[in-house]
Amino acid sequence: MSAPPATRAEVCVAACAALFAGDGEILASPMGLIPSLGARLARLTGEPDLLLSDGEAHLLGTDGEVEGWLPYRRVFDVVASGRRHVVMGANQLDRHGNQNISCIGPHDRPTRQLLGVRGAPGNTVNHRTSYWVPRHSPRVFVPAVDAVSGVGHDRGFHHVHRVVTNLAVLDFGGPDHTMRLLSTHPGVAVEEVRAQTGFELVVEGAGVTRVPTERELGLLRAELDPQARRDREVP
Repeated sequence: MSAPPATRAEVCVAACAALFAGDGEILASPMGLIPSLGARLARLTGEPDLLLSDGEAHLLGTDGEVEGWLPYRRVFDVVASGRRHVVMGANQLDRHGNQNISCIGPHDRPTRQLLGVRGAPGNTVNHRTSYWVPRHSPRVFVPAVDAVSGVGHDRGFHHVHRVVTNLAVLDFGGPDHTMRLLSTHPGVAVEEVRAQTGFELVVEGAGVTRVPTERELGLLRAELDPQARRDREVP
């Protein structure tokens, strides 16, 4: 009997795994459930040298077994060396990849206080950075962010890599490193992505995001997330 078709969440996990394609032996720092599942899936498939951390002091295998020691103070050395790929969230993103996780509204009198800039400036300046957005909407994809936490392509040479959302995969291959639609997830129309984006997207050549292979689905369903927590994040 064939496995049930891939869910939207499983497509998102596979798209997050693809973020690490070709990265080799670097530290993966995925933030959130879907990116974390993607990093572990990448480790089990095309990127066996990927390093996974528990976020505290240890390097882990995909089964949670300790493989090495990486205390927090050493992470800063890794950041400075560029041997890291972080997948962060974003409350706001603009067409150049500037990210806001600090506040909504004027910086001197915000209507909502968020996390603060955290490590976003250092991440975007020093190494490859991608973003995961579980709810693609004009509230997130804005013409201009209210505060710059992660630094975009219009503010210097950086490596803001890709954005994976519940609707699509995007990169910054448009004119002057502006956001471009790479693919829409199965069942999502280009016009839906456009309608949920608060600025004009480059869409020429956009394809359809690939569905996970049977092996990837088997790993995800039986080993990485048998409780199907992914489907609660992306229904």
